[in-house]
Amino acid sequence: MSNSPLMPKATAVWLVDNTALSFDQVADFTKMHPLEVRAIADGDAAQGIKGMDPISTGQLTRDEIEKGEKDPDYRLKLSESRVVLPPAAKKKGPRYTPVSRRHERPSAILWLVRNHPELKDAQIMRLVGTTKTTIAAVRDRTHWNASTLTPMDPVTLGLCSQIELDFEVQRAAKEKPADQQYGGATLLPASETTRQDGEFEPTEKQQDDLNVDAVFAKLKTIGGKKAEEEEDER
Repeated sequence: MSNSPLMPKATAVWLVDNTALSFDQVADFTKMHPLEVRAIADGDAAQGIKGMDPISTGQLTRDEIEKGEKDPDYRLKLSESRVVLPPAAKKKGPRYTPVSRRHERPSAILWLVRNHPELKDAQIMRLVGTTKTTIAAVRDRTHWNASTLTPMDPVTLGLCSQIELDFEVQRAAKEKPADQQYGGATLLPASETTRQDGEFEPTEKQQDDLNVDAVFAKLKTIGGKKAEEEEDER
């Protein structure tokens, strides 16, 4: 909680007009200079400002004011507020980049695109605080300064920390499916593994070879019979 009242000048106007507090006491309570409080009392300052009652707003009590009126050395104490405001929620948005470093973002984007192509646009936006349009322009080389861009590490440029960069890279690596590489011979089909050893299925070429051998064997048999018949006739 702040140690000064709300609207200190309006509070000082009310205290000067409605209490017998000294200028030093009012100045100490409102965190103003005593000469400024004296000017308010003389009508030289705060003209047109309507006084605000600190008692009605819960910043002072009547007893506290009476203690100050009785003792000029007493310093008023600001009452604690009975209303507790919740902490302001931090808005999520793109990372803020100082104006002096905004011209370095395209170079950082080019470095990320080349060295970490697995990063998504949303991750690059979080790291360097840019937009999808700029990322697309740098990636497609359509950026207005594309001819002079030099890849530069965003950590070196101070646009993000090494921890943040490593986190996004590891996150992208986990989300990207692993490439399937050739791992050698594959398993045989079930028809091959379940076939019994006694079963033999000749290939088409083997069947042709068997047919040829059978034909020659049959021809030899026929030729032998003819030779025996001719010899008997003689």
